[in-house]
Amino acid sequence: MSTQLPHEKGFHVSWDQLHRDARALAWRLDGQGPDNGNWRSVVAITRGGMAPAMIIARELDIRIVDTISVRSYNYQSQSEPKIIKTPDGSVVQDGTGVLIIDDLVDTGKTLEVVRDLMPKAHVATVYAKPMGRTQVDTFITEVSQDTWIFFPWDMALQYVEPYRGAD
Repeated sequence: MSTQLPHEKGFHVSWDQLHRDARALAWRLDGQGPDNGNWRSVVAITRGGMAPAMIIARELDIRIVDTISVRSYNYQSQSEPKIIKTPDGSVVQDGTGVLIIDDLVDTGKTLEVVRDLMPKAHVATVYAKPMGRTQVDTFITEVSQDTWIFFPWDMALQYVEPYRGAD
């Protein structure tokens, strides 16, 4: 049994690092879409996928950007994923030509639910953990399963509770 707390094996990501990694993901995805290398749209998994999706949409000149909201974390513990907002079905259809973007794949449970909704979409994450790796088509950095990633929107000089809500 490990005596480490989640923050003791942490990977701290700055805004600069996230921007560089999201651009690297865009470069890896460039020219890989099914329409002469182009992608039709981006679907960001909220909330963590929104910043990298914005950067990727800009880099790849994708103008149609939507979101899917999946709740699967409560503080630092994972629960069963639940879709609470879907993207425009007339745009995403079965997912052909759609890039689904998230910051991280952990166990893969969230992406499994999203893939069921858009089975032909291409799933890309900035960071990937081994348990969820099979749910991702493209990623930039792999981290160990027991590493907690601290994203810049969660951090200041110390953890900052959001103004409203618990997570």
